[in-house]
Amino acid sequence: MTAAPATGPLAGVRVVDMTSVGMGPYATQILGDMGADVIKVESPEGDVFRASVPAASPGMGAAYLNLNRNKRSVTLDAKHPDDRQRLLELVDGADVFISNVRPRALARVGLDAASLCARNPRLIYCSAVGFGQDGPYAAQPAFDDIIQAMSGLADLQGRNSGAPAYINTIMADKVAGLTLAYAIPMALYEREKSGRGQAIEVPMFETLVSFTLIEHMGGRTFDPPRGDMGYRRVLSPERRPYRTLDGHLALLPYTDAQWQRFFALAGRADLAADPRYASPPARARHFDALYADLAAIVALRTTDDWLARLADADIPHSRVNTPDALFDDPHLAATGFFQQVEHPTEGTLTATSIPVRFSRTPGSIRSLAPRQDADRDMLGRQ
Repeated sequence: MTAAPATGPLAGVRVVDMTSVGMGPYATQILGDMGADVIKVESPEGDVFRASVPAASPGMGAAYLNLNRNKRSVTLDAKHPDDRQRLLELVDGADVFISNVRPRALARVGLDAASLCARNPRLIYCSAVGFGQDGPYAAQPAFDDIIQAMSGLADLQGRNSGAPAYINTIMADKVAGLTLAYAIPMALYEREKSGRGQAIEVPMFETLVSFTLIEHMGGRTFDPPRGDMGYRRVLSPERRPYRTLDGHLALLPYTDAQWQRFFALAGRADLAADPRYASPPARARHFDALYADLAAIVALRTTDDWLARLADADIPHSRVNTPDALFDDPHLAATGFFQQVEHPTEGTLTATSIPVRFSRTPGSIRSLAPRQDADRDMLGRQ
């Protein structure tokens, strides 16, 4: 796939990207999708995710391929004076510098915020860190599993199984990556008004605590507390995909009108009249019983029968898809979500499209994840 000119809302923005694994590369891929010129600077060892499996060839694992499109790659050893000078020259011409190397290590080789912003006063310097640098955890290493555990997410996920559990996706990396992806354009917007760059710090731990506690702060929202922490609906042991006669169904009547239509559809006038389920506050006090009744009702019919009935009644519902089933999803097919693309070295790949759409300046997939140091020849002429 040959790189095409950038046309997205960030066209003309240059990003020097010294990140690896999930959090940083996810953010910089989003910036690249939106038109930014992203230069991925890798250490001689390369991005750890290059070793993910499966892979068609060494250093080009599936997770790496899915996190690094719309980027160029150069290999530089920041500890080596000549390579450090080449990196500084890249930064001199950049709008954004982003790294998930620990700040103290960057400072030892002169790549700290004060040094780079002194060279390039318009630079947006972004630190993707595990923990805020003014706290006692500042120097600790952080990865997705660690942050899921520390943020309370693993505890919440395991409440109904009796043991803490990780969510089966790199949630901490991706939420923090999304936070990076919105923080950087905000800083660029402010620079348009002030003419000055600034440093941004996005810590995984604080980001995930903020993300997790939105609904789960519960009674601790108030001082003194007015009850326990935790959002009861989400934590109900009865909240799950419901078993039908031949499979499973996701179902969530939510408003009063939707619950009334569901009870009528199910022929359960007794539940429609039940004071426990008559209003949002009443349902909030009785989610366990409500969802247990829901499960018993759903078990009486087949999945297809429910899908048809619930669609006619305009009640929120869904078949429970496997990841494989998404490739046959009619909506994703109609929107062209999955694309067949030709990688110059890895052959035919399936790529997901860009979910965000702009009416005048759409993002685009212009190039696929590069082999390490594929763009070495750009150094000295960038």
